[in-house]
Amino acid sequence: MALTAFLRVMNLADLREGRMKSCVIGEREIVLCNVKGEIYALDNVCTHALARMSEGRLKGARLICPMHGAAFDIRNGAVLCAPATQPLVSHAVRVVDGAIEVALQDSSS
Repeated sequence: MALTAFLRVMNLADLREGRMKSCVIGEREIVLCNVKGEIYALDNVCTHALARMSEGRLKGARLICPMHGAAFDIRNGAVLCAPATQPLVSHAVRVVDGAIEVALQDSSS
């Protein structure tokens, strides 16, 4: 798994528990999710119909696409519910001095 360097994307205080926010790192759209104090980062575009996942719903560890209801596990991007068949790419996250940092995974990995 090839990762880029960790980059600061936002303050932890700006992402409340049970919420998600989108951001752009380079040319990649990313959705950050805060579930029970753990931060997860995934590609923000559904692998089924190209909808923005940040416009969907976050229910526990499930991220649900706003277009057709495909569901993904925020912990690893795995598909939990059709119509999607391909997982979302997940990215490494760390919190340093109150800031969320993300290292992108190569989308071909």
